[in-house]
Amino acid sequence: MIPVNSLQRHIQPLADRLATASRAVIDSGYFVLGPHVQRFEQAFAAYCGVRHVMGVGNGTDALELSLRALEIGPGDRVAVVANAAMYGTTAILACGGTPVFVDIDPATHTMCPKALASVLATGPIKAVIVTHLYGRLADMASLLPLCRKHGILVVEDCAQAHGARDISGTRAGAFGDIASFSFYPTKNLGALGDGGAVATSNDAFAERTRQLRQYGWSAKYVNELAGGRNSRLDEMQAALLLELLPELDGWNERRREIANRYSREIRSEALALPPACGGEHVAHLYVVRCKDRDSTREQLASMGVQTDLHYPIPDYLQPSVQGKADASPLPCTEADARSVLTLPCFPELTDFEVSTVIDACNRL
Repeated sequence: MIPVNSLQRHIQPLADRLATASRAVIDSGYFVLGPHVQRFEQAFAAYCGVRHVMGVGNGTDALELSLRALEIGPGDRVAVVANAAMYGTTAILACGGTPVFVDIDPATHTMCPKALASVLATGPIKAVIVTHLYGRLADMASLLPLCRKHGILVVEDCAQAHGARDISGTRAGAFGDIASFSFYPTKNLGALGDGGAVATSNDAFAERTRQLRQYGWSAKYVNELAGGRNSRLDEMQAALLLELLPELDGWNERRREIANRYSREIRSEALALPPACGGEHVAHLYVVRCKDRDSTREQLASMGVQTDLHYPIPDYLQPSVQGKADASPLPCTEADARSVLTLPCFPELTDFEVSTVIDACNRL
């Protein structure tokens, strides 16, 4: 079976380097917020093109702390898409805010600027979480001016888009007021455990995030900010990420190469494919649409191709959200939930495996 992803294949070639980095942490005697975290924060900030990066415990904490750094709290309405597995919605609810769901552009799976404009006409919005889904940058050229016009803060959710860049070279995480990243092992830049980061060029937001990730302290045992967390990227994960970061652009290029082969060579009428991509897309996932998803999955499995679903339930239909948000139906979001299907796409796929996936799809 050709897998959707294989972490063993991804990490094994780097095993000796990672073991050496792990030993350096063990020998250092520093395990939390030490020199490796500082070095990684500096390196990742330079990579993203921002002034500050703060390592945190995971990507969902990064989203929540981003919102708290912007002082999102009870009663604040925050716009967000509903097709990204609840992470943004979870962070909004954790802050006491109210999610206001925005439909997607069916061409990109990301927030539709026209849909956002319609939502803004319904009442005040304090912030917008813009999710760069599946590795593709959202339409920041349209979304940012719209938010600026209305004085709305912009949080980028970059959990699936490490390294994605627009035509000017601006990378994911450097467009909005603040950004969140996940380093979950399956991400384009993944740790060997949980991890996340908040990125910003705003000095005040950075300082608030540094306090919030460690109990809200302004000094040791002085809890100045409400809503603080124990959420810190540990030294071990930071040391490993320092080894992996230089490989990221090469991995992204291989992902794009695979995605573009799929888009060029899959010709099955049973599948609707995304367009070929450039630097704006780092192909975290290769997601197609199909009319009869269950049957398509069964057929591909019978031909040795594993698939997955990202994501089958809109946030506003999740049991935990009932009664906590506007549940107005979003037609494009719901169409995605019924039809999306993920094909194998990770850097270590061989050319033969890619050809096998293409052949299987063309036999549908």
